[in-house]
Amino acid sequence: MDDWIDYYDSTHTIYASKRHRDLHFQVIARDIIGYISAPDAVVLDYSCGEALSAAKVADACSMLILAEPAPGVRGRLIARYAPNTKIRVRSPEELRRMPEASIDLVVMNSVAQYMTQAELDVALAVIRRLLKPTGRLVLGDILRPGVGMGRDVLALLRFAAADGFLKDALVGLMATALSDYRQLRTKIGLQRYRETEMLTKLKKAGFSAVRAPKNIGHNPWRMTFVARPALTGST
Repeated sequence: MDDWIDYYDSTHTIYASKRHRDLHFQVIARDIIGYISAPDAVVLDYSCGEALSAAKVADACSMLILAEPAPGVRGRLIARYAPNTKIRVRSPEELRRMPEASIDLVVMNSVAQYMTQAELDVALAVIRRLLKPTGRLVLGDILRPGVGMGRDVLALLRFAAADGFLKDALVGLMATALSDYRQLRTKIGLQRYRETEMLTKLKKAGFSAVRAPKNIGHNPWRMTFVARPALTGST
């Protein structure tokens, strides 16, 4: 995952325009809020990225923890949300020192594809320790085998056409084709899971999980899973 962390810590061209970037985070925030079950919930956004709409999520819960591995992005998060007493910024290493069973909801969205299977297993173990027995993990934007970049392009164009940045999206796609992102995606690849594979992985990590009817974000060809800590001794 280190190469991807370095990429997102750089000046990259993953968003077609400022409008695309802002709408992306607004949609993600809206979908995360939909999973917050109570205003006193403690929420963890694992590997959150720039999290430009985090204040909206924080308004819907008692505390929002933004965990981000890229040091440059983490520094911007700290500066951006320093005035907001309901938001805390942490590194993944700091999560390991947090109290057990202290989180009501963990969201890991559009992250698993950049991790090796072993890295995801480690992250799931940390999350499992942090979740309350009644807590939930929402694992979103999981890529499926056989669903390639063409569907990602179509999903982006539909999103852009509906929200008024189609021209920017077309220009952005041409830029992405020549970008470090495309080169990294070709060189390293992205991790993909069948539905049954992800359910098995979550079960081995100590969760009881189901696939959600709708993916987080704008891409309907990717999957979201909702998992709860499995009861001790359950199979």
